[in-house]
Amino acid sequence: MTYSDDFTIGSQRELIELIDEMGFVPFFENEIEGFSLEEHIAPACWYGGEDGFWDAWEWKGPVIQGMKCAYGKFLRNKAMYVSPRWFPDFANYRRDGYDFDARYDDGLASFYDKELYELLDANAPVLSKRLKQIGNYGKKGRKGFDGMITRLQKQCYVVISDFRYAEDRYGNPYGWGIAEYSTPEKFLGEEFTREVYKRAPEESYARVREQFRRILPDADEAQIRKILR
Repeated sequence: MTYSDDFTIGSQRELIELIDEMGFVPFFENEIEGFSLEEHIAPACWYGGEDGFWDAWEWKGPVIQGMKCAYGKFLRNKAMYVSPRWFPDFANYRRDGYDFDARYDDGLASFYDKELYELLDANAPVLSKRLKQIGNYGKKGRKGFDGMITRLQKQCYVVISDFRYAEDRYGNPYGWGIAEYSTPEKFLGEEFTREVYKRAPEESYARVREQFRRILPDADEAQIRKILR
């Protein structure tokens, strides 16, 4: 199956199968036509549809937890699922072979990114609201949280490991899910840690690019290179 095929995702199970098959599943529509869950989701499973609370938005946490896939703003500041099979190569390419300490030591990460990364790592898994509290990020505190957390996700040093919902007095969830952050090393564990730096970053990039070519047969090389940056 490729993203050029005509298919519809109508259940959490089908989404898990899609992530496993494709390896890379952007949540939102982007510049490559058809390359997103949004464009293939059944109408009844998008923004509540006919089924009320339980739809593609609420599947995120159970899918992430259930299959231990990576999820975060990996695709041009937009969210994407990456399967456990493909995330080590994807992370190795995006990290350019550096763990975070080595990146900082080589002057490739700012002190402020390092502060946030170390705070998150020390408290992971941690809800975004709590992370902001303990780091004093906000209107009256330190600035730049959103930009830094997005950058750390794009570089694959941080993933979203779950979504939590507020509950009313009857125990019913409501509102938007609150992101829970972790590092891939802590969330995905030994299998990821063992595999992430197994290849040269250039080899990992070549493998990821070939997978994108397979699942996006109608996209040209320039589009694939652009979206992988």
